[in-house]
Amino acid sequence: MSPTDELVRLLKKLRLSGVLQTLELRMKQAVDDDLAMSEFLFRLLSDEVERREAKQLTLRVRRASFEHAKTIEDFDFAFNAAVPKAKVLELATCAFVERHDNVLIIGPTGVGKSHLAQALGHRACRLGYTALYIGAHELLVQLRASRADASLEKRLLRFTAPDVLIVDDLGLKGLNADESGDLYEVVRRRYEAGATIITSNRAIEEWPPLFGNALLASAAMDRLLHHAHMLVIEGDSFRNPPPSKRRKQQSPQAEAR
Repeated sequence: MSPTDELVRLLKKLRLSGVLQTLELRMKQAVDDDLAMSEFLFRLLSDEVERREAKQLTLRVRRASFEHAKTIEDFDFAFNAAVPKAKVLELATCAFVERHDNVLIIGPTGVGKSHLAQALGHRACRLGYTALYIGAHELLVQLRASRADASLEKRLLRFTAPDVLIVDDLGLKGLNADESGDLYEVVRRRYEAGATIITSNRAIEEWPPLFGNALLASAAMDRLLHHAHMLVIEGDSFRNPPPSKRRKQQSPQAEAR
């Protein structure tokens, strides 16, 4: 068995077989550039670290179940001047995740609430945090179904374990008694334990009546608002823009972007 074969065997045993992807290139580089052994080893192992980090990022993004691949970079801040760009970019640092703060994104349909929520979740994944995206209706449906097969605790864990939980479109309809209790339980368990991003078409003053229970509403809202960053977005819909903005979207420059 040749030394190279022995090396391959050892790398696989050490679970470093990914090194083989750039080993030949780095060996040639070491000879051509007369690299010191320490520099050669550093570059080779750096390749493996980058490969593993990329693999972990892909896994985190897949597990987050984002509806669309949205990022901060592809959000058109110029479309609606009222979007608080400085605040969004501050949130994109994900310091709010470390502090277990909440982000409440409020505004009419089509102004980019879901885009921004998922983009912040994607940023969190890139920085090593775990995230989960789910529509508010689907979250409540899953919790209601889990009562039928006695898996409520397991299902609640799915929504309380991620570093960032993104609940999209809260408040499209009122909540029944079980749904109010389930939503409160998610909010209660995540309070000061994880960051929660919620989008809604309703103004924050309209949230308490959704619960149909003043006590639950008070307890939930108290926790949601305690460490909260509010993004209130006004403006035109990306999906149905006015004629002037539609022309800009269809311009060659916009198409290139």
